[in-house]
Parts: sequence; C-alpha cells; structure tokens
Amino acid sequence: MQLGLLYSGGKDSSLAALVLDRFYDVTLVTAHFDVTEDWRFAREAADAVGFDFETVVMESDVAQDAIERMLEDGYPRNGIQTVHQHALETIAQVPAFDAIADGTRRDDRVPTVSRAQAQSLEDRYDVDYIAPLSGFGRHAVDRLVDAELDVTVGPSEEISKADYESELRALIAEEYGESAVADVFPDHTQTVVKGLSNSG
Repeated sequence: MQLGLLYSGGKDSSLAALVLDRFYDVTLVTAHFDVTEDWRFAREAADAVGFDFETVVMESDVAQDAIERMLEDGYPRNGIQTVHQHALETIAQVPAFDAIADGTRRDDRVPTVSRAQAQSLEDRYDVDYIAPLSGFGRHAVDRLVDAELDVTVGPSEEISKADYESELRALIAEEYGESAVADVFPDHTQTVVKGLSNSG
C-alpha cells in the first residue's frame, strides 16, 4: 500500500518513516507555500534516509490566515495547527496514496490530530490516517532517534529545515518586519536529519 508521510526533514517525521516502512511503500511529502526553497532540505534528508520524496504546494490564503491568527494570538500554536491540518488534507488528495501519516507524538502540544479530525480525514478523502508515534513520549522518541538517526540540533532560526515555521517566519518578516517574528515565535530548538546512524 502507498503511504504519503508529511515530512519536514526532522527527527520525528524521519522516525515515523522508519516505523512505517515495514508495512507501507512510504513516500516522504513536504507541503509548502512555495515561498522559500527550504523544501530542498527535506529532500536531502529523505535521500539520506533512503525514501522517495515529493512536494505539494498549499494555497497561499492558508498561510495568510495562519499568520493573521498568530499575530492576533501572539504565539504560533493555532496558526501552526491550521497549516498542519491543511497539509494533511492536501496530501490526502494525492490519488496515489492509500494512507497518510505524520510524525506527531503523544505529548506534542502542536500540531495534534484529534480522533474526530482523523476520522474526518479518512471519511472525506477515503484514506487511512496513521500517527505511528502517537503512543511515544518525547523521551522515548529521543532514545529511538539516538539509536537510529544522525541528527543536527540547533536554534530554529539557524537550522535549515522544511517545516511550516520557516516559511511563516519569512512571510511575517516580509510583511511585518523581523520584530514581529520575534514577538510570535518563542526561542526553541529544531532538528534536521543528516542520515541513518552508524549504530542503527
């Protein structure tokens, strides 16, 4: 069965791919707004872990709605959630995929996919939605990643990764200035996968 896994090039989505590989023909899919070429970093990560890779472009009005929400809220959570749901819907519409997945974990604050949202995706697009890390907490994921993947960790503004945040940051900076980016996004670290671990 063909599965499209929403992919950023980070540790969670890469680990999800390794978990699902036994059961599905996995294609890693980066959904983006065609604002930057950061999707290339996800392609490099996909090549490094040995999976097929595709991109899909999302509608720009989704990015604008997310940005307006983040600026109004003063934090990114609800905007990121909106984009994640739209990305899953976009991938669900790719005719080749029997199933879609993401790398959300049990203790993620954002993005999350509720049971009702998962059922809605499945019913509307006739695909299976799978969250293979939903039973894993952060520490369990970190231990598995340490055993299986070679990753680079750093501040989000310094790590080149193909997630929604980098494009949303770029759009906010362009329209509202760098200070608005700092007002919305807290300091945090990101990971990007460089390949499979030699010990894995």
